[in-house]
Amino acid sequence: MDPALLREREAFKRRAMATPTVEKKAKTETSFAPPKDVKKSRPVSAAPKIDASNYKTMTGSSQYRFGVLAKIVKHMRTRHQEGDDHPLTLDEILDETNQLDIGSSVKAWLQAEALRNNPKIEHTPDGRYLFKSVFKIKDGKSLMRLLKQHDLKGLGGVLLDDVQESLPHCDKVLKNRASEIIFITRPNDKKKILFYNDRTANFQVDEDFQKLWRSVTVDAMDDAKIDEYLEKQGIRSMQDHGPKKPLLPKRKKLANKKRQFKKPRDNEHLADVLETYEDNTLTQSNAVQEIKQNN
Repeated sequence: MDPALLREREAFKRRAMATPTVEKKAKTETSFAPPKDVKKSRPVSAAPKIDASNYKTMTGSSQYRFGVLAKIVKHMRTRHQEGDDHPLTLDEILDETNQLDIGSSVKAWLQAEALRNNPKIEHTPDGRYLFKSVFKIKDGKSLMRLLKQHDLKGLGGVLLDDVQESLPHCDKVLKNRASEIIFITRPNDKKKILFYNDRTANFQVDEDFQKLWRSVTVDAMDDAKIDEYLEKQGIRSMQDHGPKKPLLPKRKKLANKKRQFKKPRDNEHLADVLETYEDNTLTQSNAVQEIKQNN
């Protein structure tokens, strides 16, 4: 071995021996018994575990129930608009809506109450369910038949929203029947109304009459001013048209009955005085009438 390395090693040992060091002794844990009068702390009760199988049917799940019902109604409407009109059982509906994991109480509520009383669901005698639309129409012919009946009976038009809900493949049918239908947009709510386009009522209007019609402006006139103008012109054919004001029932006038002087029941001791008073008033009134007649 190199003697230089040996000398450095010996010098390092001497320096280490000369340097003072302090040893840290490990503290010994003193065990002590707790006093007898100290009460043991009670363990904190853990939160109740929620069972994943019945958490949907717990108290306060009405929102979940109506969510299930809304999903069923929406699915039944969609399949009706796509042309599927065959009825389904409750299990088939739950299978198609991916809701087979609902609880037994929710299923019983759907079958006994919710689906039976829903205005958009029709219940068949064999226990199946259908979507209940506003109108019973299946194709373009039934739609035109409905519009013709409304036109003949004076019922007006039909809402486009109701037709879209009731008629399967509505957009395609309306496109094919566009020439037979008149679309009017209602000004108050901007909803579209469908009317039957009766071509037999089409006629040519003279241009002179059109000019006269367009020259008359009644935008700034109310019904009262229009009625006044028509009366001045001697036109009374419009009296039976327009909204009629309700007539208030006349009050019956009560017949004027002569007041009869009622004798007091308790003052029987004054009966003679009252009789003489009545006789005197009658004789005085008769005398006054005779004097007026003589004059």
